[in-house]
Amino acid sequence: MSKKKVIVGLSGGVDSSVSALLLKEKGYDVYGVFMKIFDEKNNRSEKRSACYGPEEKDLEDVERVCKNLNIPLYIVDLKKEYNEIVLRYFVKEYLEGKTPNPCIICNRFIKFDILLKKVLSLGINFDFFATGHYALLEYDKIRKRYILKRGIDEEKDQTYFLFLLTQEQLSKIIFPLGNYTKKQVRELARKYNLHLSDKEESQDFICGDRSFFFRDREKEGFIVDKYGNILGRHKGIVYYTIGQRKGLGIAKGERLYVIGIDKEENKIIVGEEKDLYKKHLIAENLNYISIEKLVSEKEVEAKIRYKHTPAKCIIKPLDEKRVEVVFEREQRAPTPGQAVVFYEKDEVVGGGFIVKTF
Repeated sequence: MSKKKVIVGLSGGVDSSVSALLLKEKGYDVYGVFMKIFDEKNNRSEKRSACYGPEEKDLEDVERVCKNLNIPLYIVDLKKEYNEIVLRYFVKEYLEGKTPNPCIICNRFIKFDILLKKVLSLGINFDFFATGHYALLEYDKIRKRYILKRGIDEEKDQTYFLFLLTQEQLSKIIFPLGNYTKKQVRELARKYNLHLSDKEESQDFICGDRSFFFRDREKEGFIVDKYGNILGRHKGIVYYTIGQRKGLGIAKGERLYVIGIDKEENKIIVGEEKDLYKKHLIAENLNYISIEKLVSEKEVEAKIRYKHTPAKCIIKPLDEKRVEVVFEREQRAPTPGQAVVFYEKDEVVGGGFIVKTF
């Protein structure tokens, strides 16, 4: 019986490298793939401290890991596709006064879709695709659905970024790190001399000054309080997000936070911290994983950002494209453009993107 062939998405980090190691140890026929997405025209930074930045050092680390593990490596150029899908979305959302989550879009349309189609077009057939995400995946025979579940490391669980994946995509995925903690992963890297055990993780999406992406499309305007009184000027709505306190440039006694962004009037609205708390939101562009669709009210827990503590709520279908989320208690700074992801125990029910809060 021939070995199952697995393509592993390698980023140059410890997580994806250990994923390749674990799969090889289990007897899979492992191949590495590195996707090139960085276009030097879009960013002049010389350092890589984010998902989108210079790739030379990461590629060197990937080549070293593949040599160490004795596995083939394929390099796929996706700069054009990344620019057209992820960066265009990133810019459009900020210009709309929203706060985008490009990692979710990248996972759905680039990493787990176009990348694999490109690999197949090279004549490389495979049975599974694996990444270094901290998540668990299983098939439920009763529901006849692939179920995405939280990884055992609560601090590192990354299911929030994966809620948009389809059943077809999930059917071809392996997440080797779901049953490991980050500490265990670093220990494995040291044990097998992967030279990445202490490598710094990417913390942000963009490396360097993101103003380059807006190419003078930002417009200055007024900062106002919730009553419409002018308090100052802003440098463009693309540089602000709900909950932001620093960088407002307003000399006033109390602490002020961004509580709203008015794209039509080109205004930043500020208020007290208590004004950030909301109990309701509307989400659209929905995707469900543990269920086929939402047909009636459902009690779940929801995360409104990656590091948010899941909060009890009820989700109500408004129509096929939208749901209302009603939290048991008010939540701080739910933000239009960000994802809201629903959980039932450890299972990802599904999620969508926030369009309105109240």
